[in-house]
Parts: sequence; structure tokens; C-alpha cells
Amino acid sequence: MNKLSEKKCIPCEGGVIPFDISEIHKYQKKVDGWSIIKNNKGIFFIEKKFNFKNFLESQKFVNEVGKISEEEGHHPEISFGWGYAKINITTHAIEGLSENDFILAAKIDKI
Repeated sequence: MNKLSEKKCIPCEGGVIPFDISEIHKYQKKVDGWSIIKNNKGIFFIEKKFNFKNFLESQKFVNEVGKISEEEGHHPEISFGWGYAKINITTHAIEGLSENDFILAAKIDKI
């Protein structure tokens, strides 16, 4: 298997079964520091917090995440402020995680 960061996200409009927890854990091992979260609706997503020296570094990082997200056609939820950015990724169309989520995470980690 190629490194995740070298793959391209495949458009997903539903009709695909989300990963089960064993598949999620398999892919989690391929990305560094991403937590698996299950929300109150039972939907899994991955999350990671990044720390920075100041607001401008956080903003620069978020802008790079936005650029990659547009290139991949896969958009995370992003919150940021002075010295931090938090990224949440899931595949909304299938209400769960797919390989695309881990591809995007791997690309974000390369920033």
C-alpha cells in the first residue's frame, strides 16, 4: 500500500459503508497523534490539536489545511485561535470514517 499522504481522496456521495472500529484502528496506526472520537449520534471522526507560537502561525497553518482540503475535495471542521488549531475529520456523506479521512489527516501532518 502506498503511503496515505501520496494517495488522492476519492469523491464520496454516500452508498459506501463507513469503516468499522477495527478498520478505524488499523488506519489510525498510519497517522500520528490523531484521536478517534465518537459523537453523541454514534458517528466516528478523527481529531488532532496542533499548537503554535502565536495567532499568525495558527492562521497560516489553517490556510494551508484549507488549500489541501480544496485540492482533495474533502473538508474538515477547523477551529483555531491564538496558538492552536483543532481539526476534526469525518466523511459526512456516509456518517463515519473512510480512507479519505486518513488520507487528509496524513496530508495535514505533512504541513
